[in-house]
Amino acid sequence: MIAILDYGMGNVRSVLNAFDRLDAPSRLTADPEDVRQADRVVIPGVGAFGDAMAALRASGLAQAVRDAAAAGRPVLGVCLGMQLLASRSTEFGEHEGLDLIPGTVSLLETAPGLRIPHVGWNDLEVTGDDPVLEGLGAEPTFYYVHSYEFRPQDPRAVTGVTDYGGPVTACVTSGNVSGVQFHPEKSGEDGLTLLRNFVTC
Repeated sequence: MIAILDYGMGNVRSVLNAFDRLDAPSRLTADPEDVRQADRVVIPGVGAFGDAMAALRASGLAQAVRDAAAAGRPVLGVCLGMQLLASRSTEFGEHEGLDLIPGTVSLLETAPGLRIPHVGWNDLEVTGDDPVLEGLGAEPTFYYVHSYEFRPQDPRAVTGVTDYGGPVTACVTSGNVSGVQFHPEKSGEDGLTLLRNFVTC
């Protein structure tokens, strides 16, 4: 069973619907014990880092995710969920993250004339080994909505980048924990391929 965290940040039902399309058993949950017992865990999210971490801590889900990761369960962070994997964020102040992949989330730096937030379809360049990125082909394309970028402490944790006035972290991985800055559930066949990989990794 895939546990999809339901903690009040963003439209989590679209993530659930994507797994339903893959016939992958999954459910939305706000119960920490569901997360600890799940085969896999997905952290979705849209919104501010600090608010999201406050909600995860208050519900007990933050520790449950750490426990699941420590037990070797595959964990996938999506959009804001990827950023929450970091150690800290500077979005609207200083906030501690889940610290599953050491690094910092900070304001997206891009070329003059490019708007922030970065919204829309962009290609993905796979730059490292990551089981969720297998079989995507030469130029996979995904849908992004974000104003902040996750910069891992170890550059080898970056497994995919997109170009938005320069390279921007799009995918990260460390052991059984992965994250994607884009929305695979809104990214057509490439997105479904990525989620299918997560189901079987």
